Amino acid sequence: MISMRNVQHILLAGAAIMLAACSGGQNDELMTYIDQVKARPGGRIEPLPQIKPYETFRYDAGDMRSPFVYNRPKAKGRSDGPRPVQNRSKEYLEQFPLDTLDMVGMLSRGDSQYALLKTSDGLIHRVSVGNYIGQNEGRVLFISESSIDVEELVADGVGSFYKRQASIGLGEK
Repeated sequence: MISMRNVQHILLAGAAIMLAACSGGQNDELMTYIDQVKARPGGRIEPLPQIKPYETFRYDAGDMRSPFVYNRPKAKGRSDGPRPVQNRSKEYLEQFPLDTLDMVGMLSRGDSQYALLKTSDGLIHRVSVGNYIGQNEGRVLFISESSIDVEELVADGVGSFYKRQASIGLGEK
């Protein structure tokens, strides 16, 4: 029978043989290359580039307008165009964009017609002709069984406004 001591001797001998096989002639090429590299003459390292001193810049723009303050341009001769109604209290539905409002129905009471609008928060509101809705001074012009016609006042970017027609259809979403 083979004892534990004999197994240890066999494993140790096998490891020694494998280690000797690995360190054979392969290292000869490596040692030759290392000797060649060491025999080369040393190169000269170029000096670091000269660092230029920082040139200060004095910013003298105190008399110019600040780029951080909005300066609304004056309207150029277009004071006769459409304008939003001044000093008007905002209605509740003016905080919602028109594309988030959904027409869900229509009511009639006598000669009056009302449209039912559902807002993005899930509440249903009643509007009639003349009410303001949307974020661009939108005013309800006409209510039918299938849509609401709205006229908006949109800023053109230079201090004037133009009218834009929009409609909200029944159950468009």
